[in-house]
Amino acid sequence: MELQKLTNGHHQEFQQLEEGEPTEREEFLPHKSDGGKTPQFTDFEGKTSFGMSVFNLSNAIMGSGILGLSYAMSNTGIVLFLVLLTCIAVLSSYSVHLLLRSAGVVGIRAYEQLGKRAFGHPGKILAAVVITMHNIGAMSSYLFIVKYELPLVIQAFLGLQHSSGEWFLNGNYLIIIVSISIILPLALMRQLGYLGYTSGFSLTCMVFFLISVIYKKFNIPCPFEDFSNHTVVSNISIIEGECEAKFFTINQQTAYTVPILAFAFVCHPEVLPIYTELRNPTKRRMQAIANVSILGMFVMYLLTAIFGYLTFYLNTEAELLHTYSKVDPLDTLILCVRVAVLVAVTLTVPVVLFPIRRALLQLLFPEKPFHWARHISIALCLLFVVNLFVIFVPNIRDIFGIIGATSAPSLIFILPGLFYIRIVSPEQEPMNSRPKILAACFTALGFIFMTMSLTFITLDWVYGENRSGGGH
Repeated sequence: MELQKLTNGHHQEFQQLEEGEPTEREEFLPHKSDGGKTPQFTDFEGKTSFGMSVFNLSNAIMGSGILGLSYAMSNTGIVLFLVLLTCIAVLSSYSVHLLLRSAGVVGIRAYEQLGKRAFGHPGKILAAVVITMHNIGAMSSYLFIVKYELPLVIQAFLGLQHSSGEWFLNGNYLIIIVSISIILPLALMRQLGYLGYTSGFSLTCMVFFLISVIYKKFNIPCPFEDFSNHTVVSNISIIEGECEAKFFTINQQTAYTVPILAFAFVCHPEVLPIYTELRNPTKRRMQAIANVSILGMFVMYLLTAIFGYLTFYLNTEAELLHTYSKVDPLDTLILCVRVAVLVAVTLTVPVVLFPIRRALLQLLFPEKPFHWARHISIALCLLFVVNLFVIFVPNIRDIFGIIGATSAPSLIFILPGLFYIRIVSPEQEPMNSRPKILAACFTALGFIFMTMSLTFITLDWVYGENRSGGGH
C-alpha cells in the first residue's frame, strides 16, 4: 500500500514516501546525517535510529500497571489472560496502523493536526485536551509511586522499622527533589530521540524486575509465611486449591481486568512524535518499530504476570511488590527491585511529558518556530502542576481514574478510527469498504471499553471498593 501524494494546496510542501523504496541500512544508535536526503513531512530531518525509537516507544508503553498484571491473571486464569492480552496487543498494533495511514495521506505527523484535518479546529482542541489530560494522569501515577515507595525504600536501607520523621523520609520533599534533579533536565531535551539512552536504562531496570520475579518463583513456597505474624497464610485454603494454577477463572473481579488490559499498551500520543524524529522515515519502518515495541512489552507483561501469579496464586495482591513485602519486608533483592521500579517510572516521566508539551505548543503557538523560552517554561509549568496535584490532592487517583477511563479508549480506539474514516477520502476507500468498516467497528469497541470502565469506577465509588485499577 503506497502513501497517497498530497493534493491539498495547504500541504503542498510535504513530500510523501513510498514503501517500495530500497531497504534502509538500519543502525542501532543515531549518527549524523550526511545531508543528502530532503526532509520528509517536517522542517528538519529526523536523526533517531530504529533502536532508539524502539526504546522510547517501549518506555512509553510500559506503565505502572505491570505491577498489577499478576493480580489480573489470578482473576482470569492463565489461558483467558493470554487470549485477552494477545487481542489487546493486536488491536494496539492495528490502532498504530490507522494513525500512520491517516498521517501518510495528508502528510501530517502531529496528533492534534490530524484532529484539525478530520474535524476542524474543535478536533484539534479535542485531541490536544485528551493527550494532555491522559499524560498528566500518567505522570501523576508515576510520581505517586515515587512519593509512597521511595520513603519506604530509604527507610528499609537505613534499617528503620518506623519513620523517624526526618525530611528525607517525607514523600512530598522527595518528589520535588526527584522532579528538579532528574526529570526536569531530561524534559528540557529538545528532541524526544535523545531520551533513547535513558529509556533503554529504564527498560533494563524493568528486565531486572522481571528476572527477580522469575527467581522468586522458585524461592517462595506456597502457602508462604506472613512476616508480620510468622503464620502460614490461609492454611485452610490449601485444601480448596489456592496453591494451584487456574487456566480459566470467572468471578466478579474478572470483568474489571478487561479495561486494565485494554489500556496496557497505551503509547499513541508518542507514536507520531517518534515518527517525526525517525531517521529514514517510512510508514513500514515506523509500523515495525511499533510492532517490535508492542511485542517486547507483550512478552514482558506475560512473563511477569505468569511468574508472579505462580508464586502467590490466589494470594496475589493488586500490587505485586506489596505481596513480596508480606513475605519479608527487608529482603535485599526485593528492595533492589523496588529501586529499579522507581528508576524506571522516574525515567518514563520525561517521555510522557513530551507529547503534552507538543500538544500545548500546537494549541497555543501553532505557527511559532521553536523557542527555548517556550520549551522550558511549559516543562516547568507541567512539572509544577503535577507536583501540586500529587502533594495536595489526596484523592487525585480517583479524579484521574475517570480521566483515564475516557482518555485511554479515546487515544487507542476512538480517535484513530475516526481520523481514518474522516481523512481517507471515499474515493480512495468507500464507507462500505472493509478497511472503513473495520475502523468503524474499532471505534465502537472504544466506546464499549469507555462505558465499561466508567461503570466499574462508579461501582467502586458506590460500594467503597478498589477493584478497577488503571493499567497505565
